[in-house]
Amino acid sequence: MTAIHPTAVVDPKAELGADVHVGPTAVIGPDVVLGDACEVSEGAVIRGPSRIGTGNVFFPHCVVGADPQDLKYEGETTELVIGNGNKIREFVTIHRGTRKGGGQTVLGDENLLMACSHVAHDCRLGNNIVLANNVLLAGHIRIEDHANLAGAAAVHHFTTIGRMAFIGGLTRIVQDVPPFMIMEGNPAKIRGVNAVKLERLHTPAASIQALWDAYRRLWKGGEPVGVALESLLAENDLVDEVAYLCEFLRRSNEGEHGRHLEAYRNV
Repeated sequence: MTAIHPTAVVDPKAELGADVHVGPTAVIGPDVVLGDACEVSEGAVIRGPSRIGTGNVFFPHCVVGADPQDLKYEGETTELVIGNGNKIREFVTIHRGTRKGGGQTVLGDENLLMACSHVAHDCRLGNNIVLANNVLLAGHIRIEDHANLAGAAAVHHFTTIGRMAFIGGLTRIVQDVPPFMIMEGNPAKIRGVNAVKLERLHTPAASIQALWDAYRRLWKGGEPVGVALESLLAENDLVDEVAYLCEFLRRSNEGEHGRHLEAYRNV
């Protein structure tokens, strides 16, 4: 049964599913669609237009679906789309999209956004992603499934972070982060293969070893990365993970400043 605390404010134009719990002083604005079994804790704010799936938990004082912090935004209708089973911790901020970014900010399923992290306009996050405390995402960022960003990492707009990548704490990211790799430091550098995540997701040992071999050829072999990449791409027997890594790097190298999405930027 849906339960709304007497001090909460729920706009009549909001749509709440079954078994939704809304805590004290929480605010749910118009044009918010909130799926079944969601929990909106005390002081949390959800603004629309926002379409939110089932089983999401919004912890105290997060602000979700607010206007984008973009000086070009002029009040046009844009939206936030959130999937299922996400945990949005204290003081997290997630903003809606902008017209020039496609009009949507998107968050997939089963993600954990820890306290004080920020997801800016037009970002698109996949599934099973972890943003640790104080992680900052600028606009138009893409993060693929199972990526982890440690505390206070900051990511430049139009950057893509590949699947199963790990970004160390306090790292400044200004270029695309290859899938399956660990990147940390300032300036950020590739430090190795994210073998722990790969093993946890039951990646075959042969594929992990192939990624280590590719890492050594690309970043430790003494050749420019572009030369080593072309050599790898010329091979016909690459395991799926290495083939995807190479294709990701190829796209990034073609993008301005090492960011694939810059090629599609609509200033």
